[in-house]
Amino acid sequence: MRVKTKSMNNRPDKPKLRDVNVQQITYQGKPVFLLQDSLKLTEAAILLPQPLGPLALLCDGQHTVSEIRAALEVRFGLRLPQNVLEDLLQQFDKALLLESETFSRAKQQAIEKYRTTPFRPPALAGPSYPADPDILRQMLREYLDQANGVPLSPSNSQGIISPHIDYDRGGLTYAQVWASAAEAVRQAELVIIFGTDHNGGLGTITLTTQNYATPLGVMPTDKDLVNRLAGVLGPENAFADELHHRGEHSIELALVWLQYLRNGEPCPILPVLCGSFHHFMTSQARIEDEGKFKVFTDTLREEITRRRTVIVAAGDLAHLGPAFDGFPLDAVSQARMKVDDAALMEVICQGNAGAFLDFMKTEQYKRNVCGLSSFYFMLDILGPSQGQTIAYDRCPADPYHTSFVSICGIVLQPSADRKSEAVTRE
Repeated sequence: MRVKTKSMNNRPDKPKLRDVNVQQITYQGKPVFLLQDSLKLTEAAILLPQPLGPLALLCDGQHTVSEIRAALEVRFGLRLPQNVLEDLLQQFDKALLLESETFSRAKQQAIEKYRTTPFRPPALAGPSYPADPDILRQMLREYLDQANGVPLSPSNSQGIISPHIDYDRGGLTYAQVWASAAEAVRQAELVIIFGTDHNGGLGTITLTTQNYATPLGVMPTDKDLVNRLAGVLGPENAFADELHHRGEHSIELALVWLQYLRNGEPCPILPVLCGSFHHFMTSQARIEDEGKFKVFTDTLREEITRRRTVIVAAGDLAHLGPAFDGFPLDAVSQARMKVDDAALMEVICQGNAGAFLDFMKTEQYKRNVCGLSSFYFMLDILGPSQGQTIAYDRCPADPYHTSFVSICGIVLQPSADRKSEAVTRE
């Protein structure tokens, strides 16, 4: 890990670790922490010996280097010479793990590059699904052939819950729900896609004006709508985490199906990444007090009355088992998971955002539902709706079949009351 000591002028006096990716791995037979920049602005990584883990904890923006050194010795019995500690912190800075000028410059350069390219290139084409458009179309066609016979949803359907798990495990579920909603998708004049932001903060709503591309072509982002939403949210909020769009897969995996079913016909889209709702689940905050949510959803409610709109919530259901820091699932636990998922899907199909949120607060959120915020925004914007579960599956998440991710496909249409209101307005 030693590198040549460099000037520390660029490192903050009180080092603060960013929200970085941390994994426990074994390197050369010894346990280490692998620390990497979550935005992937650099390929650099830090292999931090496990006994030095407290160093990362002390980089909280509250301690000077001297105070960190003293705390390591007094509290953890770790004696590090000043030059060794400074070398380590310099490496942290080079790997973009600290909130510093180094990171700020790298982030700004990445933002400028992202915004000036013609489109956001597909992040998963090749590693996760075929990059060749002909091979990709053939794969999707095969999934659709397996999904033959699914119930067709009405052409006025406005909501789709689609997975964001990989196609290898979730391909059939994708095919079933998108085949069911195909007519609504083909007639759409605007498609809003809410995707889980796996690196997002609490309650974040992240927009982008960048177009989205897949091997099947480019879908134009409705820049006017994005800018109107940014106006009510505040640009500093709407675009603070825009780089998350660059590598986040949740929107991309739904977009591939949208393009395929439209046979390449472009359609304006609104890609939105949604952060965590954990603070709402644990009573640390009330969703009713989030003023930005109200102006955001009010703007979109008005928008969907102007043109034929489909809202896609790209999210998975529960994540349970050792792969997600839980207990191994035996047969009884797997059966319980299925029962809980059925209850969750039934609540979603009621088409009531408040009821859905209340249900999740009954400790259902502890099942790590990785679509909670996306589902909520879709339900809240649609208003009174009625849904139908088209598909459901539980996908293995470890080699031992003791961890699972549950996924579903649901299509929602306006409730009878909302249809009547629409007719009255016309």
